[in-house]
This record gives sequence, structure tokens and C-alpha cells, in this order.
Amino acid sequence: MGEYGDCTASAVWDERYLDYDFGDHPMNPVRLELTIRLARELGVLDRLQVSPSVAADETQLLTVHAPDYLTAVREASVDPGFEGYGLGTTDDPVFAGMYDVSALIAGGSARAAMQVWTGEVEHAVNIAGGLHHAMRDRASGFCVFNDVVLGIRSMLDAGASRVAYVDIDVHHGDGVQAAFYDDPRVLTVSLHQDPRTLFPGTGMPSEIGDGDAAGTSVNVALPPGTRDAGWLRAFRAVVPGVVRAFDPDVLVTQCGCDTHHEDPLANLGLTVDGQREAIAELHELAHRHAGGRWVAFGGGGYGVVRCVPRTWTHLLAEASGVRISPDTPVPEAWSDSLRGRGVGRLPTHMGEQPLPEVTAWEPGGEGWLDGAIAATRRAVYPLHGLDPFDPRD
Repeated sequence: MGEYGDCTASAVWDERYLDYDFGDHPMNPVRLELTIRLARELGVLDRLQVSPSVAADETQLLTVHAPDYLTAVREASVDPGFEGYGLGTTDDPVFAGMYDVSALIAGGSARAAMQVWTGEVEHAVNIAGGLHHAMRDRASGFCVFNDVVLGIRSMLDAGASRVAYVDIDVHHGDGVQAAFYDDPRVLTVSLHQDPRTLFPGTGMPSEIGDGDAAGTSVNVALPPGTRDAGWLRAFRAVVPGVVRAFDPDVLVTQCGCDTHHEDPLANLGLTVDGQREAIAELHELAHRHAGGRWVAFGGGGYGVVRCVPRTWTHLLAEASGVRISPDTPVPEAWSDSLRGRGVGRLPTHMGEQPLPEVTAWEPGGEGWLDGAIAATRRAVYPLHGLDPFDPRD
């Protein structure tokens, strides 16, 4: 894939993001701290406009969430015994200040979206964003406010006609799909582990959108164990075709990296190198089909030392237009700081292994993966005027 070397890009970053802390929980904010530290050590942040976040206000949040849910989050922020609306659960335990930091992350995603929409920059990244499971009236899957929906709604309200959203997290982007399931202005595409084997249990190819929005929900349900070559085959067989046919004004992506082979919460087998390639292909899609306008968020990722910092540093570098070679050594200063905390088994380089050859999808394959690709294409390709059996589409 080609590089785009003159991109103007921003990172919306705020140290207060680290207050999004569920305690003893997989969603450890250290993953954000280590990403920013690694990106700084490698000079990536020097190539980006780093912007502070501004918390989303109640008017903004009401475009995404129900009034009683906002009230519940406020109450949970001061009541450690609060239960209800998906809060006070193992997935979404309550913590002091939950409302304020959740609004800060949501506001950061809205700011990133508007930086791109107004032309301040071509690309904008909020690594703390991507909280794609939060629903209108409840928390879900480690997500309190759905910053992705707020970012997309902000651009629609500012005049965007068509927004394409591509979600590469290992879990289905159910909250974003639900918000726009009947809205033909928003294409939601999610590649995720088969929901029969993983939370949240949704995201089958048959979920295609309602009414005038039929065809604008696109789901690729990948078999457990899918590795780099298979994942990239599925991406290339589905995503470029539907994005091109939809002809968006802007591309929004959720770049969760819990597809990694060491992730403790899921069962796909990607490497940092496969994830880096996926991010590069998303960048290219933005330039080819969305006028170069690209808004990127983080998301899941629970390998907080060996995966997340590297993959999201690659994301920030990709947005800047200057990639980091997988052969680049991880800076000693970064590693030394972790050794000082007693952390072992540190990564030595910014990649893991060379990418395998990716075989293009062809109709008629009998395996689970090729069948999953075919099911998605049959479900939605004709609704976009595409031929589900022609691999050139």
C-alpha cells in the first residue's frame, strides 16, 4: 500500500483521560499512557498537532444518550454502590468522576471529528475514544458514553451528507450500528470475531439496516483463530467495495487492537504487523474515497504492554503520513521505564514478523472464513449495486 507523506493530522490527547479507570479491570488506562510515551520517544507526536480535549456538554450528549441515563451516570459518579443502566456491573463498575472523564473522552472525539470536517486537518486521532458498545440508555462492554456516535452526529449536524464508519475491533460495533441502523446517511462496517463465540452476541451478516438504510449495516463475522492473511483477505473482499459504492464525505474508523494473538479477552490471531497493515489500508481508503478526510479512534485492546502501545503508535504515525518500519527498535528509555516497574517480556521492535502472502478471496471457497465473506457479500453487495460473486467488486 502506498504512503501519503504530506498529511496534516492531529492527536486529541488529555492526561485526564487516564482517569477513565475501572480499577482492577482489563480496561487499564496505562495502555494510553504507554502509547503516548512510546509515540513521544519515537518522535511521532512531533509530526502531529496535539490538541487538548474539551468535555462534551449535556446538549451534545443528549444527541446520543437518553436524559435518564445521563442522570444515572452522574449519580454513579458519586455513589460507589450504584447499580442500574448497565452500571455497577463487572464490565462497567462505577468509579468517582465517571461522568466527567466519560464526557471528556466523548468531547475529544467530537473535537477530532470537527477538526477534520472543518478542514483544520485531514486526519485526527483520539486513541482514548472508540467506546463503541455504549447504548442510548445503558453502559455496555467497558463503555459509558458512545463517543463514536457523538463524533459522527457532530459531522452530520455540521452538514456531512454521508459518513462511512469502519470498525476493526475484535468485538462487533453494536452501539454504533444501533444508533444508525435506520439512517441511510451512515454506513457502518464491522469486522469482528463471530458473535456466536464472543460478546456482544450481535453482528451477523443478516443485520443489514432497516428501511431506507437497508444495506448500510455491514457485518463480517470472522472465525476464531483468524490470522493476518485471513483477516486481510476478508477486509479486502468486503470493505473497499462497500465504501467506494457508498461514496462518503468522510471516513471514521474504530481501531481496536484486541484482534491481537495475545489478547486475553478474544480469540483472533493477528500480529502487530497485520494490525499496522489494516490501519494503512484504512488510511488509503480515506484518500481514495473520502477526500482524504479520516477520523480515527482507539477502542479495545487489552495487551497493555506488548500490543496496544505499538499498534496505536503505528496508528498515530500513519495519520501523520510517516510510517514507522516494523524493524524499528523499541526505544530503550520506554523499555527501561517499564523494567523499573517490574514489567518483563517487553517487545524489542515495532513489529513482530513479516506479513504472510494474502490470497485474494474467490467465490466458492468451502472454509469458514470464505463462507463468512460470501455471506456478507450476498447480504449487502446487491443493495449497493455490486456483484457479490465478482471478486473485482
